[in-house]
Amino acid sequence: MKIIGKNKWAYHQYTILEKLEAGMVLKGTEVKSLREGRVNFKESYCRFIENELYLIGANISPYSHARFFNHDPERPRKLLLHRRQLNRLRSKVQEKGLTLVPLTLYFNEKGYAKVEIGLGRGKHTFDKREDLKKKTIQREIERTLHARE
Repeated sequence: MKIIGKNKWAYHQYTILEKLEAGMVLKGTEVKSLREGRVNFKESYCRFIENELYLIGANISPYSHARFFNHDPERPRKLLLHRRQLNRLRSKVQEKGLTLVPLTLYFNEKGYAKVEIGLGRGKHTFDKREDLKKKTIQREIERTLHARE
């Protein structure tokens, strides 16, 4: 598994309740650009459009060696899931405060581009502060343990 990009912003803004793996419908120049690691999905999200799930706001930079056959960098990309999974996610998203955000983009062992999407609930500012406190405490503990060795 080759990780192309991670969405650290999503973990900061949302409490991730559930994770799912989905395939993506991509053009050839998008795949070549992904192999170069040129993706940015800060502030991207997933939305249902006519019974299909789409990744919106993800920026896959144009491929450098393609001339006029290049793709639109921020076009909506269809995500591939089973119908049962789509129906279950749609019912959960219709609950108050839940949203679908991309977490990781990677190539699996067969060479297919996959995106890990998470069902998340937005964090409040006090939740974010608590997470920062936990991280700093954990960092200090690791420093002291590392200093002893």
